[in-house]
Amino acid sequence: MAKFTALKEAFSTCSDFLIALGDEKRQAIIIRLLEDQACQGVRVNELTEVTQLSRPAVSHHLKILKAAQLVQCRSIGTKNYYYLTHETQTLDKLQQMLNDVTKIMTRSN
Repeated sequence: MAKFTALKEAFSTCSDFLIALGDEKRQAIIIRLLEDQACQGVRVNELTEVTQLSRPAVSHHLKILKAAQLVQCRSIGTKNYYYLTHETQTLDKLQQMLNDVTKIMTRSN
């Protein structure tokens, strides 16, 4: 029973992250940011081209990704550059939660 309580807490901890990952447009933004090999950051206008969304809609998605600690922003003058954070704590928690679920499921069979 204790493992299920811990699992419930893990789901709760990862819920914002899962919501952020669950949207197709945010997935496109993440993929575009992953393509930025130089890690210079990507401007919103590039993301509007990839997602076929308006600037305000892209900004809304970036806000959600920032809240989930997936994306960060740096400003140079009036220009904002978005990039994936290098912090992996939430990814690590998600991976551990999925490993725990997998262990429980495979023991049931």
